[in-house]
Parts: sequence; C-alpha cells; structure tokens
Amino acid sequence: MPMKPNAAIEITAFRWVPEFAQGVVRDLRARWALEEAGLDYCVRLLGRERPPEYLKEQPFDQVPILNDGDVRLFESGAIVQYIGDKSEALLPRGGEAKYRAIGWTYAALNSVEPAVLNVVLIDVFYAEQEWAKLRRAGAVDFAKLKLKRVSDWLGDKTWLEGDRFTIGDLMMVTSLRFLRHTDLVSEFANLDAFVKRGEARPAFQRALEDQLATFREHEPKGEAA
Repeated sequence: MPMKPNAAIEITAFRWVPEFAQGVVRDLRARWALEEAGLDYCVRLLGRERPPEYLKEQPFDQVPILNDGDVRLFESGAIVQYIGDKSEALLPRGGEAKYRAIGWTYAALNSVEPAVLNVVLIDVFYAEQEWAKLRRAGAVDFAKLKLKRVSDWLGDKTWLEGDRFTIGDLMMVTSLRFLRHTDLVSEFANLDAFVKRGEARPAFQRALEDQLATFREHEPKGEAA
C-alpha cells in the first residue's frame, strides 16, 4: 500500500545508509509485512545521529520501531508478529499453524541470523584484520550448518510449512538475504529458490523500492551522512 503521511501506523527508518546495508536494513521487514497485510503506513526518517529522546522508544538506538495508536513496539520480530496478528494473509488465526509460523520467526532470529551475521561482520567490517582471516573459515562452516538445517527442513516445499506464506517465511528470507554478498545460500538450490520466491512477491518489491528510493533521495553529496 502507498505510504500515507497521516496513516495510523508509523515506522522508523534511516534516511541513508552505506551501500553495503541498503536493501537489508531491518525496517524492510516491517515495510514488507505491512505491504503483505495491505495496511497503510508512514515512515519517520532518522539521521545518523538520533535525537536523545529516541532511546525512550528504542533502547538500542536502532530501527525500526512501530507506533500504532496506543501500541509502541521495537524489534523487527515483535513488529512483524504484531502486523501478522492484524492480517490472516501473514498469520493463521489459530491452532498449531499460527504458533509454528511464530516459531519460525524465532528460528530465523535466534538459530540462523547470528551465524549469518557473524560472516557478514567478518566480511564487511573486519576483512583486513588477521584474526578475521583466521576466523572466517570456521564462521562459514557454522553458517553452512545452519543453512543445511533449514534446507533439509524446507525440502521441496514452497514455504517452510507448506504452500502458505507466513511471517516465518518473511523473517527467514530477510535473514538469509544478509548473505547476498556470498554464494553460501546458492549452494543450497532449494534455499536459493526460496529466497528468490520471497523477493519476487509484489509486496516485497514495493517494500524494497520504498526503502531504496529513500536512500537515493538522501544520498550524501560530498558531505558526511
């Protein structure tokens, strides 16, 4: 749905980030979920230096947060689950299917993403340091173990729990996309296809374009971001 300035739901996002982070900043998860749910929203943009009062909304000084009337949330997993509760398109309305979808959001964040981000941190921030060069092979092996577990579970299914896309798939796709600078995901054909299916969804495409358009609009012109 189009972002509307007076929409009830507001999320926060960065005005600009370096190229390596563009397309994976976690407000993308909230945007994608809102697009899948068909909910109007607006975005409050933040610079590199956040106002001190922002810490009262987000204790870790990150994005996104979600404001929806009396509801104030931080952490992308909690935000996506909240949006899922608003739309059956993202979260079944009850029973085991609902809680398995929620379980996969935790799996993405707790069982997969830490191993994934360990590789990203080594490659992006510490690649030239000797300790990182020594550590990378082990980090890659551990990430591959996690990817294999997801791949084995997925098998030939379309989504993690079958034919239905849920918040669990959304969170897993966005976690795996952090490895886009490597060929680790593509080593598992079904995982590679899984991510591509997620990226091909119209709601994802709208969310990604909205995020990237903001970065293009606010790209520094010879000044500090």
